[in-house]
Amino acid sequence: MTEMLRAPAEVKYADEIDWLESVDTDPKPFSWRLSPRMVRLFVLGSERADGLDREIPQKWFGDRSFVERSIVTLASDRGLLLIGDPGTGKSWLAELLAAAICRNSTLVVQGTAGTTEDHIKYSWNVSMVIAKGQSRQSMIPSPIMTAMEQGVVGRFEELTRSTSDVQDALISILSEKYVSIPELDHDNIVFAKPGFSIIATANSRDRGVNDLSSALKRRFNFVRIPVVTNKRSEAEIVRFRTEELLRRHRIELEVPPTLLDILLESFADLRAAAASATSDDEKLESALSTAEQIGVLEDAILHSQFFGDRTLRAGTLAGSLMGSLARRSPEDLAILNKYLHGVVEPRAKQDGDTWGDFLDGGRQAIAALS
Repeated sequence: MTEMLRAPAEVKYADEIDWLESVDTDPKPFSWRLSPRMVRLFVLGSERADGLDREIPQKWFGDRSFVERSIVTLASDRGLLLIGDPGTGKSWLAELLAAAICRNSTLVVQGTAGTTEDHIKYSWNVSMVIAKGQSRQSMIPSPIMTAMEQGVVGRFEELTRSTSDVQDALISILSEKYVSIPELDHDNIVFAKPGFSIIATANSRDRGVNDLSSALKRRFNFVRIPVVTNKRSEAEIVRFRTEELLRRHRIELEVPPTLLDILLESFADLRAAAASATSDDEKLESALSTAEQIGVLEDAILHSQFFGDRTLRAGTLAGSLMGSLARRSPEDLAILNKYLHGVVEPRAKQDGDTWGDFLDGGRQAIAALS
């Protein structure tokens, strides 16, 4: 297999999906490659009670009911909208579901202010149109139209970043399940095959940017993905992603449990401070999501590997945390400095070297950024 910087889930976990297909005897909706039960096992991992001869590791960490409701929605004719704060794993869950259901998670439209109706329907190969005229051969189908033609899952990332006319075009696709091509006289309708569905994601912090119309909302089942607040679950997510990172970069470096605890505790403290803040100036611009924790740890690991002694230290972790979270000056710097003096410094006096090194690294980073 040609090396990829980041392999899609159906490639990365191809061996697992092959095995699950081979032992799957449950009924499957439409043209699904796996039954709903096996899709859930692929996403959430197996347990002893499942009676499998092979362990399937957990890939998405969250409430089981969210995954089950998502699978049930995709087995119907409604779209699935995963909504939540940044970094809650919406896109990762969407990718895993598409990989398990149809072994293709790459039919993706990225919603932006520049996304047009062509991006979700079709466009034209201009040179072929000039040479031979408009035909199905000179048409360039969008990822969503391709998903319709193949009867598989299409994905729409950051739906609320798209303008209202793009959202309106999606209404007809979700309700009528076909796309008309008025430029053609014949073969001018693309019908969705059984198995077609759409998984969309939306950032709850984008409320008010391009709110969904009531008509579009009716065509989606909403699954709200909450921020992970359970420290044990969050530690599992960070550890899982960190192990993937180390394998991808072929780095042999140990992440001491004490440093992982410090990272988790720091984010918990900063979230608590943000919750009690009375104005936006007293809150970090960062969403303080689990994904940002992973980014902080990744930065610290790579810095230790390339510019350190290949040992992850508390000071390096603090520097990565300050550098990642200080996005506004002077507001964010003042909040982080207050955290160092009000929370970290007392812990350093009480608990000793590790928190002390974290404090020193944080102060150095703040000084460099100021």
